[in-house]
Amino acid sequence: MSKVGVYFIGACGNVGVTSIVGALAVARGLADGTGLVTEGPEFRGLALPLLNDLVLGGCDISRVALWQRAREAGEARILPLHLAESLKSQLDETDARIARVDSFEFGKLPRGGYLAELARVEERLSRFRSEHGVERLIVVNVSSTEPHFAETADFDAPAALLQALAKAGPGFCTSTLINALAALRQDCAFINFTPSQASELPALRRLARDARLPHAGKDGKTGETLLKTVLGPMFIARNLRVMSWVGNNFLGNSDGRTLDAPAAKDSKLRQKDVALREMLGGDAWVQTDIKYVPSLGDWKTAWDLVHFRGFLGTEMTFSFTWQGCDSALAAPLVLDLVRLTSLAWRRGESGMLAQLAPFFKNPLDGHTHDFAQQMAALYAWLDQCRADQAASRRPGA
Repeated sequence: MSKVGVYFIGACGNVGVTSIVGALAVARGLADGTGLVTEGPEFRGLALPLLNDLVLGGCDISRVALWQRAREAGEARILPLHLAESLKSQLDETDARIARVDSFEFGKLPRGGYLAELARVEERLSRFRSEHGVERLIVVNVSSTEPHFAETADFDAPAALLQALAKAGPGFCTSTLINALAALRQDCAFINFTPSQASELPALRRLARDARLPHAGKDGKTGETLLKTVLGPMFIARNLRVMSWVGNNFLGNSDGRTLDAPAAKDSKLRQKDVALREMLGGDAWVQTDIKYVPSLGDWKTAWDLVHFRGFLGTEMTFSFTWQGCDSALAAPLVLDLVRLTSLAWRRGESGMLAQLAPFFKNPLDGHTHDFAQQMAALYAWLDQCRADQAASRRPGA
């Protein structure tokens, strides 16, 4: 199987670093595949790329060496510290494939304007593909959450978007949008693991469809929202009326610091609450808040309270606490998405990959937020992949 390029936007962030260390460690037998969905029995025998077949790289605004970032993650207990030491030479090799780029903050115009920034990103992607000889390149956005911007008619068609970028001022769009647009224009698949706006916009959807490129997103479903999409259908199935579902999220690290800003927090909460609101309907009071607690580091704690009504109007409550290491939960899903996107691409599938809905808080095309139904749809797709593979091996096929 040919090599698959994986270009991380935000390669030196905690999720990027944990994904890279994890891929290298599992490929070399230094860690097992726990947490990787694609290492489960349902995925055996499929034409998934091996972790050894992934050429890892990307870009980041951080100038800190990847190995040093891995050591910092180890010291913060995000990953085993000995892996950073054991994989130093491989991390240094990967670091050579990570471009250090200038920061492009929302509300400020990038150097030379949006089109100049688009050209710079496209050039980096083109150079990565040619220098490392990858047949397919998958761009994965694992950067910090960016503020929500107004979606006007300029975002309805590729030509209109390019015209608007040529004359737009600060605050028109985010770096995530520019990276997604560059990826699709350079014939790359695109995965948006963040809540930021990207390939769900009509212009980018059309671009992906016309270029026959797969894309998926958005906002990885790793913890509290995963539980919501499992428990919400349970209340519905038992005909229990949920009157309110409120939650508080506490987290530190750079993600928590970013989400402490009101605009970024608003962007995140748009994704976190949409699943419950759509499942439970308009009568339920649904609200989540995010608070920055520096001492927690990468360990996010979520506390949820569900107030519901049962038989004969009896009111009851259910609450739970979820504490997890955000990056350790996210990284295997990122690798799963890369492998499954590669499989879909090899099969000639393009546009939004609806089968990847269980990996996202707000899937672009999944038709349901019910996690069990999402997984059933994924397994049905796997069965079709397996059947097609078997048919292609038959004599005369």
